[in-house]
Amino acid sequence: MADLFSVTAPLAIRFKDGRRQVMIERAPHRGGLLFLPPFWITLGLDKSLVFAAGPVRGEGPWKVGDAVVTVLACHGGDPALASEFADWQLYLQQAGSAYPERDEIRRLMLAHAAVLDGDGV
Repeated sequence: MADLFSVTAPLAIRFKDGRRQVMIERAPHRGGLLFLPPFWITLGLDKSLVFAAGPVRGEGPWKVGDAVVTVLACHGGDPALASEFADWQLYLQQAGSAYPERDEIRRLMLAHAAVLDGDGV
């Protein structure tokens, strides 16, 4: 498939404890992965930004530490995640140009993570 950070298909992450989340935006960070779930913009970065620790491996599906990242709706799919993603798509259509560009979102994610890591902005 492709590098996790260049693929444009919608993705989902499954953690070792069984939790699953849709990943809307993502960026590499400190040997792991930062990501934002749907509706992050309404909750804010403080409540939404997630860090998955561990090396990123594979070309799809991908592993990040003990978590597995797959293309959404692959291998049986998850109706709840698919519905959440569909709701997010509707939100994006309504937000139009008010939704930030991908580069700006990644910059915000990394800056916020740096503050949390104690590195400053």
